[in-house]
Amino acid sequence: MKIVFAGTPQFAASALNALLEKPYQILAVLTQPDRPSGRGMQLAASPVKQLALNHGLSVLQPDSLKAESIQQTLRELQADVMVVAAYGLILPQSVLQIPRFGCLNIHASLLPRWRGAAPIQRAILAGDNETGITIMQMDAGLDTGDMLLQKTCPIAGSDTAQTLHDKLATLGAESLIETLHLLAAGALHPQKQDESRTCYAAKLNKQEARMDWSRSAVELERAVRAYNPFPTAFTEANETLLKIWKAGVGTASGLPGTVLEINGTGIKVACGAGSLVLEVLQKPGGKALPAAQFIQGFSLKVGDRLGMSPA
Repeated sequence: MKIVFAGTPQFAASALNALLEKPYQILAVLTQPDRPSGRGMQLAASPVKQLALNHGLSVLQPDSLKAESIQQTLRELQADVMVVAAYGLILPQSVLQIPRFGCLNIHASLLPRWRGAAPIQRAILAGDNETGITIMQMDAGLDTGDMLLQKTCPIAGSDTAQTLHDKLATLGAESLIETLHLLAAGALHPQKQDESRTCYAAKLNKQEARMDWSRSAVELERAVRAYNPFPTAFTEANETLLKIWKAGVGTASGLPGTVLEINGTGIKVACGAGSLVLEVLQKPGGKALPAAQFIQGFSLKVGDRLGMSPA
């Protein structure tokens, strides 16, 4: 089977690596242009590009797939299928129709739940007990295509966006290989999505990670996990922005945002319902530290108020 692969981050690299371990012919790899990264803001290759170059694959990095030149290049490759995983560029209808079997997308949710850019984080925020992978036949809509294969994955109470991402990246790669095997055998049975069950996973923004202490401790604990590692939950204490990397739920109550207790296990903060125990924190320029160590280098006392009133 002749394949064109399109993807950019590590999630996609896991899928490309799985393809490389099988007897498929990877004709070319599409990935987003190099972006500034790190403190020096030097141009950096995506994880997919790095993996592709390490295996001597042809790499294409167009700014858009709308130009006739890139579409002609894709036509000349004569691929059987294009595999798309977190690519980040829109595929026009004219591109979707180029491969013999169209374009397959690896989506990190159980569609039609959590269509859109941030399905992993939104599933954690919503308190979902499970998520999964959907291999989908792409169409012109946003994650609206027919479903070809689904695999479920439980969401543990300790899962962060990073740990769940890693589980789903592995599951996505395995699901892709199974789907391609079924495709080659003519054994796929596409299923329409139930439009009545759709929900949208909006793109993350940094401001939504600001802790709103009027919300319940259960919701805020989920937020800490969902925004780890990006954009990272944060609050203000004594006019200093603090990142919160890990937290637990407590039962104590008080005025939302008030520090109720400080001990060796954490900093207990009152919420709209219950309390949040801050277990790992980070101040600007510092390292993420367990609360017991953090409090040794940061002035905080019982009765202090954290955060700002919602605008």
